[in-house]
This record gives sequence, C-alpha cells and structure tokens, in this order.
Amino acid sequence: MLQNRTIANYNYQGQEFFRLQLQGNAVICKITKPYIMTESLNLLLKESFTKNWDHKALCDLGKTPLTFGEAAQQIAKLHLFLQEAGIKPQDKIALCGKNSANWAMAFLATITYGAVPVPILNDFKAESIHNIVNHSDSRILWLDDAVLNAVTLDEMPALEVVMQLGDFTAVYSKDEAIKEFCANLDKTFAEKYPTFGIENLNFHQEQPDEVALINYTSGSTGFSKGVILPYRALWSNVRFAIDNITYLKADDGMINMLPLAHMYGLAIEMLFPLCKGCYVCFLGKTPSPKILMGAFAQVQPKLIIAVPLILEKIIRSKVLPTLKKPLLNCLMHIPGVSNLILAKVRKQLIAAFGGQLEMIVLGGAALNGEIEDLLRRMKFPYTVGYGMTECAPLIAYAPWYEIRKASCGKIVDRMEARIVPLHEGDNVGELWIKGTNTMLGYYKNQEATDSTFKDGWMNTGDLCVFDKEGFLYIKGRNKNLILGPSGQNIYPEEIEDKINNLPYVAESLVVDRDGQLVALVVPDFEKA
Repeated sequence: MLQNRTIANYNYQGQEFFRLQLQGNAVICKITKPYIMTESLNLLLKESFTKNWDHKALCDLGKTPLTFGEAAQQIAKLHLFLQEAGIKPQDKIALCGKNSANWAMAFLATITYGAVPVPILNDFKAESIHNIVNHSDSRILWLDDAVLNAVTLDEMPALEVVMQLGDFTAVYSKDEAIKEFCANLDKTFAEKYPTFGIENLNFHQEQPDEVALINYTSGSTGFSKGVILPYRALWSNVRFAIDNITYLKADDGMINMLPLAHMYGLAIEMLFPLCKGCYVCFLGKTPSPKILMGAFAQVQPKLIIAVPLILEKIIRSKVLPTLKKPLLNCLMHIPGVSNLILAKVRKQLIAAFGGQLEMIVLGGAALNGEIEDLLRRMKFPYTVGYGMTECAPLIAYAPWYEIRKASCGKIVDRMEARIVPLHEGDNVGELWIKGTNTMLGYYKNQEATDSTFKDGWMNTGDLCVFDKEGFLYIKGRNKNLILGPSGQNIYPEEIEDKINNLPYVAESLVVDRDGQLVALVVPDFEKA
C-alpha cells in the first residue's frame, strides 16, 4: 500500500494555497489556504481601459484599429440603448455573428452593463439559433447580415429588439420608439457626454456568483445545454492567464481566430489580452494557412491560441514535405546533423508565425502524436492545455518548457481535482473537479445539473490519469470507452491518433460495431 505523500504544491506571493498529494493510486489536490477573490472581471477591464485609453484595442484584419478610448465610447453608447430598451441586470442578450470588433464591443457592452450575454455560433442552423434564443429567454438579439437572412423572427416571439452588428442599427423592434432612439443614438450620446473621457467609464460592479454569461455547449438539436457561468469563473481564467503568461505586454497584438461563441476563444483570445492592454485583431475569415501567414506577418504575435488542427495543417504543409525529401531524410538520421536541421526549421517556423512568437497554446483536442514528437525534437514553444465550457474553460495547463509529452499540464490555480477509478485497482478513472472556475449549472435543466454534480464536485466525463508529478493525461471520454472481449479497456482516441498519422487520412472515428472495432475515415482530399 502506497503511503500518502506530497508531490507538488502551489505558492503565490510567498503563501501556499494548495498541494498535490498521492493517496494510494490517486492524486488529490488539497486546498491549504482559501484564495480570496479581491478583484472582478469588470474591474480588470475598467483598469485596462483606463491605463491604455489611447492605445489600440480592437481591430478587424486590414482595417483601422479602435483605441481603448474609442471602444469605451461605443460601449457607453450601447449602454444608453440598453437602458432605453428597459434592460435590467441579469436580462439575457443573444449575440450571433462572425468574429469582429463590433461583436466584441456588443459583448463588452452587455457584460459591463450587468446583463447576461448568450453567444451563439454564427454557422448554426436557423432552427438551432431559434431554439437557443427562445430557451435562454433573450430579450435582444445582436446579429450580422448573414444570420439575419437565415433566421425567422416569427420563430423567436419573445424577442423585443434585433440589432445589426455591422452598424448597431435596430432592424426590428416591438416598440418603434426604440428604432427611432437607435437612429439618433449619436446625437443623444453627444448631448449626454459633450466630452467623453475616462471619468465617464461606468462598468457594472458584479458579485462573484452573479451570472456572467450562458454558453450553449451544442446547437445541433433543441436539447443543447446552456452552461451558466458566474463572474468568478471568467475572472479566475483571466487572472490565471495574467499570472502565468507574463511575457505578454500592453500594446502587443493578438490574433483572434477561434469562435468567440466558444469559451476558449472568448476568455483567452479576447478577454485576457484586453485586460493586459493588448490589442485583438479579428480574422473574420476561415483560418486557412495562407490567411494566417499574412495575419501573423502583420500582427507579429508573441502568443497564439489555437486548436491542434491549425498547427498540424501548417506543419504538414510547410515542414514535413521538406524533411521527407530523400537527402534531408537521410541527414536526419545522422546524430548532430539532425539537430542543426531541426534548429533551422524551428527558426523558419517561428519566422512564419511573425517572428516574435513566445508560445502557442493548443486546446480543444489532442495533438497528433507524430507532430508532437517533431515539435519536441525541435524544442518548438508549444503547449497543450485542457478545459471545457463548464469551467470557462481552464482545468489544466503548463508552459511549453514544463509540459510532458501527451500531457495537458497541471490543474490550474483555484481548482481541485481527483480521479475516481471505474474499477478497483485502475489508475485511470473519471476526472472530478471543483473550484472557482466551475459553472453554476445548466440553464433550466436541473436534471442535467444534478447528474453532473455530487457533493460539490463536478464530473467532467473524461477518463484521465495523473503521473507522480501531478501532470494530467487524458485517455478519452467515459461514454466512448469500449470494453474488449477479454475485459480490457479500449480507448478509441488512442487508436484514432495512430490512424490519423497514416497518409491521406484527415480525421477518423473508431466505434464498436457488433463486437468489432470499425474506423470511420475522412480522407485528406486536398493532399490526395
């Protein structure tokens, strides 16, 4: 029987807040001192707007950027509109459109007013958008032209106002006076604020457990779940990024390529850099390698937030074809020479990412094993984190110089984790978590909330294992686990990783059909 022992602890400003302990086969995170939340998300935003008033804040790729002061002025205008529309704190406001500076301002105006934004992916089918707007009890819908042409307003009878994201005009209102007010918003604003300055910033002062936003985990059916995220969860994610990504400074640029309707893109690609005083450049287009290379050259980011597929595409299209040429392939097997080649490739790759790259943080899926081996050999600054919508989104992270192969880091600040084995004696089990990042529950779905929480712990549904140093490894989803004929646990994700390394395979899905493993494969037509 293994004895209980401490394997890692977390100290901040000289005080220990938690320690990881090995208890039998399980790694348990113990809180040793409560971490008191003395800041708020809106306070972080207000401080950043104040400090960086004349600096760049939001930018659509290829267009003139807005300063923090200009963005604050637009947010204040939208506050006047929300007030005139009779919106009260905790009222719901839906946003559906492609990523843009105006989407960001609509979101910031909503959350700093005290209302609850409901982000919706703009490529959802009209039926899914209708379902989410209705289920969330949204009173206002912000959308762009593409979505406006797709949805049917009669299918969302509770909506009071529909606003166009392109120019913030009201395209529909139950009260014609609201449309007229929006048409004269600039004049009304000028009368109220003859000279708008820092002293006019008025951001809602939230409570930690107050609802900040509702994020729907899926929009494919009418049964998608609305994750209720409190302000403490958003603040904790932003605070962790500020504390751990210290090389990012005010005036640095960030490229936003992930959907803002997902927590990964919203919290880490938008809220965090804005709280640091950085400016966010929105692609507004599908992030193809060609578009990305142009954006990287223009913005020269130090930090890139992405999903593994984006990095894998760039490696497969720009790096692997060169390394697999006969001469280089031969030289790669010569000790010493291979290191020189990889060092040159690393330098060229960082130059392709704009030349100032400090780190790429990947999340949302596992990194392909072959690609990861190559990146580790060339000491490329990448890392893989782990999270979920229900944690806004961070659960585990480690910087690139600490990360272990196939790991997704260590449990982040202000969070606890434990592994609950499915069978006695197993090292692998379901990951249960609790802490500041966790959601309040699912909106109007108490059954799903009750099935996810137990004694304050939340079940992620992921099958994981900790190593002795506290690094987390994800084996797969519990619902995906396949029990073999001799009782062995089969993790289809591990098989899929092998298949995805085969030539001309883009993606794969391994399933159990009548006791046999079957792989469903999407060919890489572009490569073929």
